[in-house]
Amino acid sequence: MSQNGKAMLNINQCLQQIFGEAISTAYPGIENAPLTVTLNQQAKFGDYQCNSAMPMAQMMKAKGQKVSPREIAEKIVQNIPNNELIERTEIAGPGFINVHLKRMFVSKLLSNLLVNGVQPPSLKKKKKVVVDFSSPNIAKEMHVGHLRSTIIGDSMCRLFEFLGNEVLRLNHVGDWGTQFGMLIAHLQDKFPNYLSVSPPIGDLQAFYKASKKRFDEDEEFKKRAYQCVVKLQSKDPDFIKAWNLICDVSRNEFQKVYNCLDIRIEERGESYYQDMMTVVVKEFEEKGLVQLDEGRKIVFAPGQSIPLTIVKSDGGYTYDTSDLAAIKNRLFDEKADIIIYVTDSGQAVHFQVVFAAAQLIGWYDPKVTRVEHAGFGVVLGEDKKKFKTRSGDTVRLMDLLEEGLKRSMDKLKEKGRDKVLTPEELLKAQRAVAFGCIKYADLSHNRINDYIFSFDKMLDDRGNTAAYLLYAFTRIRSIARLANIQEATLHKAAETTEVLLDHEKEWKLGKCILRFPEILQKITDDLLLHTLCDYLYELATTFTEFYDNCYCVEKDRQTGEVVKVNMWRMLICEATAAVMAKGFDILGINPVQRM
Repeated sequence: MSQNGKAMLNINQCLQQIFGEAISTAYPGIENAPLTVTLNQQAKFGDYQCNSAMPMAQMMKAKGQKVSPREIAEKIVQNIPNNELIERTEIAGPGFINVHLKRMFVSKLLSNLLVNGVQPPSLKKKKKVVVDFSSPNIAKEMHVGHLRSTIIGDSMCRLFEFLGNEVLRLNHVGDWGTQFGMLIAHLQDKFPNYLSVSPPIGDLQAFYKASKKRFDEDEEFKKRAYQCVVKLQSKDPDFIKAWNLICDVSRNEFQKVYNCLDIRIEERGESYYQDMMTVVVKEFEEKGLVQLDEGRKIVFAPGQSIPLTIVKSDGGYTYDTSDLAAIKNRLFDEKADIIIYVTDSGQAVHFQVVFAAAQLIGWYDPKVTRVEHAGFGVVLGEDKKKFKTRSGDTVRLMDLLEEGLKRSMDKLKEKGRDKVLTPEELLKAQRAVAFGCIKYADLSHNRINDYIFSFDKMLDDRGNTAAYLLYAFTRIRSIARLANIQEATLHKAAETTEVLLDHEKEWKLGKCILRFPEILQKITDDLLLHTLCDYLYELATTFTEFYDNCYCVEKDRQTGEVVKVNMWRMLICEATAAVMAKGFDILGINPVQRM
């Protein structure tokens, strides 16, 4: 097994290699033999399980060879190559192969983790990954839907970055289109000297509504708005300046949200692709892929029932055109190996058609380049209806984040933390809990499902919440501090002390810590981040079992003085905390030393 010495080993992958070899030695005639290695659900039967014998028996039966799965399992076991992982195997039931790992091997892996830190698994080739997420519309408030896209997209970026890839985080903002005509016309009326004096547009939302009202009610204004669009599209400098002013007001609003949530993102709005659209339309026409439909130019992609409209009957371009220009730019100019679009599931069909058209024209081959729409469900209120304010408006994102800060401070004071922490520590804890809970509540649900937004649930420190995990993490981190063990001592111990795993709770926790690379592999494949949340929760609860049963530090009953430190157990605490910290980092959660 070739492996970068510092990287964390994916035990499941190693076992797959071992069983893959055993199967091809035992049954060289079977091509593409099914290879399934899973975690054993019942620890008493073993640590992992190879379940290939049953589907192999089915395959052989189809070819007219009748062999029992148990017999196949026996033959596989006889052909397991020499390895350092497996202590012993047992065949159970119809042909399950139960695998028991060597304690010494697991102990070595934990020592490796403690000495080198949590290193990503070995990467065969560094890939260029483009993630298109957040993407609010200029002149409109960011709302809860953008919150989901922002949180999920940022976490995916962090995952690919940790794995060693080059990630381009793109904010495909809606910064172009006919609505800018009415906004610019309204700007000219309200602030005629906008070219020399920067207009004080405080509330862009109100500004948008006022211009929309005039657009709907005043024919004269409507005509002017259309003329403004034409001027803007022909890049008239005065109109470009007006457009930039409006965009800047929005950008500043978006940035407040990004600062709270610690989001790095590069803006590349629809306007960026304006000049590329003409080329894209021409390319589709030259390849004979365009049909005319009542003055519109449309493209039908194979297997898709709805067409893309690449030119409207008035000669204007559409979302379809800009999305095609964007995907082409990301494939050819950015040379992306992986492109992920993080938007709500309502846009799934649109992207399916865009991807199909891009394949039709030969821009990419899905076997080589991974292009995916990672959709998510809507945010619901506690009444299970669409999340709105009492007056029925969409909830402003900044109001929501401020409410989170207020609630998290109430929670910390309720726990009496304001008496223990310095004012600075209290503020850090407040931000960590508020924003950590909002992110975790979103990420811990399967993104495909709708999700119910509830501050009470997310700030509850029982169950699978950020509040619980952050407290658990702080507690683990404080064990060494309270026993007066310096970091240098722990580092030295990591190199010299064997991590013993004799107690069943030590063994259970040791194996759980080392499953981290398997979890990373799974979420990279399916982009479902709740699996990482479930794992962190399992890690925290498994740690609690270990801590309740295995003394890390033994104290004198009378004086409370530390009598004995079980250093190997302190190292297990350290390894747990290190993996939790890395998991938090991928989820975009920022734990604090004291809470």
